[in-house]
Amino acid sequence: MLNTKEFITSIRQIAEEKGISEDRIVETIEAAIAAAYKKDYGEKGQIIKAKLNQETGGIKVWQVKIVIEGVDEEGYVVGELPKFDENIEPQSKNEKVKKEEDSDSNKKEDKDGKNEEEEEEDLRIKFNPEKYITLEDAKKTDKKLKIGDEVVTELETKTEFGRIAAQTAKQVIIQRLREAEREVVFKEFKNLEGEVVSGVVQRTEGRTVFVDLGKTNGILPAIEQVFSDNYRIGQRLKFLVLRVEETNRGPSIFLSRSHPRLVLKLFEFEVPEIEAGNVEIKSVAREAGSRSKVAVLSNEENVDPIGSLVGQKGVRVQTVINELNGEKIDIIEWREDPVKYIANSLAPAKVVGVKILDDESKHALVEVSDDQFSLAIGKKGQNVRLAAKLTGWKIDVRSPKEEITAEEAEKIVEEGKNSPEKKAENKEEEKSSADLEPSLKEGLYQEVEESVKNKNNDK
Repeated sequence: MLNTKEFITSIRQIAEEKGISEDRIVETIEAAIAAAYKKDYGEKGQIIKAKLNQETGGIKVWQVKIVIEGVDEEGYVVGELPKFDENIEPQSKNEKVKKEEDSDSNKKEDKDGKNEEEEEEDLRIKFNPEKYITLEDAKKTDKKLKIGDEVVTELETKTEFGRIAAQTAKQVIIQRLREAEREVVFKEFKNLEGEVVSGVVQRTEGRTVFVDLGKTNGILPAIEQVFSDNYRIGQRLKFLVLRVEETNRGPSIFLSRSHPRLVLKLFEFEVPEIEAGNVEIKSVAREAGSRSKVAVLSNEENVDPIGSLVGQKGVRVQTVINELNGEKIDIIEWREDPVKYIANSLAPAKVVGVKILDDESKHALVEVSDDQFSLAIGKKGQNVRLAAKLTGWKIDVRSPKEEITAEEAEKIVEEGKNSPEKKAENKEEEKSSADLEPSLKEGLYQEVEESVKNKNNDK
């Protein structure tokens, strides 16, 4: 007889280790007992079910038969098909050979008609008295039974099983527990999509990095990596769970180190004011491995949003920078007024003025002093590019310069409406902006358009 205390203790231990419910483990054991019973004492095609009493350790076994409408002359199930079971064997080998011969003789038939015939033949199920019972016979025991119901017959309980049956039960338990564990892992990480997890770099295959996340492994594709990270084996890093997909081999967890949301989540870990709702991160723009901009808003009058993220002596922001392997972070204050917001977004550059050119297309012109011009643009245009991503506005930057004539303005506007390739055709107009960096020419086009409009208004 089963030692109940040891049995219950083992179930609880497995449930705790695997993260699977105790009921699911008991169901797995019952399925294994049913498989072992069928192997030693059952008949081919039987549906065997078992029930385990956890208190006494007793086992009850019964056979299930599905009620069908009837059987035709060839021995196939007719009428409404019962619920499909994985153990159903529709055809024998001889029947399959016969089917192949029939299909060869009907090669000249229409393809669509042929497919329909094959489908119908596939759905034909051979009657097995161990698995099915006709409605007529079923009603002899219970008149309330109908097609699709189950007729349950209790069988003699057996506790002695052979080596093969025991091996079968073992395989069932291993397979079912593995499936249950995969489901638990999938659900757990599916709920973590968009969240940050900690993992250890396990190995690399080509440019793909595999990360140990504890219960399973994650995949860091090359496109989601940061060029400044080394990904040494054994190195612990934080990753954003990008998406989780279910596959035949278990859940596939795709990670990211370059996503802007990673910066947001890292600040949430370090800044308690964000969790409390006093400070809110409104937007993040990032060029992974190089620089990020974060726009923050305070929901409390006495709370400094920028100071909350920076921390005392810069401790909080430095922790995030270290996690991102030295990536620079600019923290600016979010404003509802687009003029003030755009001006803030170009920090650390100081802005002289912001002019909204088009509200619908979100296009703005920013003017900075000569000494702040290169700082506003940034290295290879990075600062103004990040500011545009952060605000969602197209930003053109210019420095103060001499006014141009109306004739020159009209020519430059005309060129600005053409493609970039056509802009290079007129060298005389390019000389007027030769002292400006190429990234500012679009801003110049907008400026001269305003000059033409003012000239027409004066007339």
